[in-house]
Amino acid sequence: MLEPSKYYHIYNHANGDDILFRNDENHYFFLRKYQHHISPVADTYAYCLMPNHFHFLVKIKSEAEIFEYLKTFPKFGTLEKFNALNDKVISNFLSKQFANLFSSYTQAYNKMYNRRGSLFLKNFKQKEVGDNAYFINLIRYIHANPVHHGFTKSMSDWKFSSYNSFFSEKPTLLNKMDVINFFGSYDYFFNIHQQGDIGSLNLDFDF
Repeated sequence: MLEPSKYYHIYNHANGDDILFRNDENHYFFLRKYQHHISPVADTYAYCLMPNHFHFLVKIKSEAEIFEYLKTFPKFGTLEKFNALNDKVISNFLSKQFANLFSSYTQAYNKMYNRRGSLFLKNFKQKEVGDNAYFINLIRYIHANPVHHGFTKSMSDWKFSSYNSFFSEKPTLLNKMDVINFFGSYDYFFNIHQQGDIGSLNLDFDF
């Protein structure tokens, strides 16, 4: 159950042996869809897109911000319907935003590659991030995923993660300074990312 103002690790895997991203444009298209569906309801702190799975660390926006966004939807437009909102309705709406992301990407992907059926596992995973230590280890885990899975030898060589954005002046949707504040400094952010393989991290999640 997604709740306002809380941090979550959001992740999902391709259905069976499917590949989620076959080329660069697939990655860019997914990120554009992510911006459209998720950025209005969540702030992004880290991400990594892998050939058959992905990871995001997000913070759901405040209740007030979500209410303002909900007002743009006709089904919530009347005062009566808006006043009927409760935690369950809001949580369902937030989950639906992610479902819409996966659905819209899948529809375009299937059309492009002449395939049918689901592309992602049915239910995406969501795990609340409860403390600073978990937050820091999770960001390291997300950025080190391509190295851990043998796709590259260096995190900086993987184009489709947020790692390089922390050392760039280019505009980004990431809440970079919030992340650095969690780490305390850019030096600590960099140094902790150099600490060996992530296989020993016990973050208590699976596909």
